[in-house]
Amino acid sequence: MRVREAGAGVSASVPFALVDVFADAPLAGNPLVVVADAERLEEAVMRAIAREFNQSETTFVLPPTRAEATWRLRSFTPAGAEVTGAGHNALGAWWWLATTGRIPLDAEGGASPAQEIGGRVLLVEVTGRDGRPGTIVMEQAPPEVGRTVTDRQELAAALGLSPAGGDLLDDAPAQVVSTGAAHLLVPARNRDAVYRAQPDAPRLKAVLAEVGGQGCYLYCLDPVDPAAVAHARFFNPTVGIHEDPATGSAAGPLVSRLVAEGVVPDGEAVLVEQGHAMGRPSRIRVQVTGDRVRVGGAAVTVAEGMLTV
Repeated sequence: MRVREAGAGVSASVPFALVDVFADAPLAGNPLVVVADAERLEEAVMRAIAREFNQSETTFVLPPTRAEATWRLRSFTPAGAEVTGAGHNALGAWWWLATTGRIPLDAEGGASPAQEIGGRVLLVEVTGRDGRPGTIVMEQAPPEVGRTVTDRQELAAALGLSPAGGDLLDDAPAQVVSTGAAHLLVPARNRDAVYRAQPDAPRLKAVLAEVGGQGCYLYCLDPVDPAAVAHARFFNPTVGIHEDPATGSAAGPLVSRLVAEGVVPDGEAVLVEQGHAMGRPSRIRVQVTGDRVRVGGAAVTVAEGMLTV
């Protein structure tokens, strides 16, 4: 492992921050590590840093390679897998960039940068409040509908639910939808079924591989907060994540599905709640207008420091 400019055996320091994403207060939402000045780091070092912090994802901020982008982001899991969806991994990074002055803000604290992530350039909107950033809203890719699970009994068993107990809805398919990351959307009968899920990682990984899904978003239309439209849990054994407390890259596909089914009106901004089963309640705001998917929320910086590598 080495820093690009220093050479083998020479250490260097880069700044990092711990940000709680899709949360209004510390110690909620989805914790994310953001590492700046990452152009100085070899990819192998980035993967090692992600393993060191052991959060579901660690995001590295780099100069863009596309002229229309403001910053380029790369995100890795502790297992070393790179993820390219625009979810908490991106929103937390933009929150930190905005609050530390690394992007120019207008008088109200707003901005309209663009992120380069996963080979795409997507727009970001920083909404200001009292001269400081208030929320981050990100564009995702247009929805793409993928394959449907045919063996529902195996899917239920892989989630630790009763294949014959009606935990999964009979009249709604479990289907892959992508707005940048292909996730399997699995409708459950109610919140109790969502809570009782105990995934068998190898079996769930096999189910996901069969339909081309990266992660599994188990959801119901039975939220804790009446203001929310859905309650969800996210499991992603394909990249080594047992459970994630807030997953913007899955909430976007979910709301696009709910709009297609007529559950949510086209163009209406709604809340998806997640993380309750982990003791980290999260609120993800999603708006789908036609093929335009926008995911947003707030974040809180809870720690900052220097990392020596």
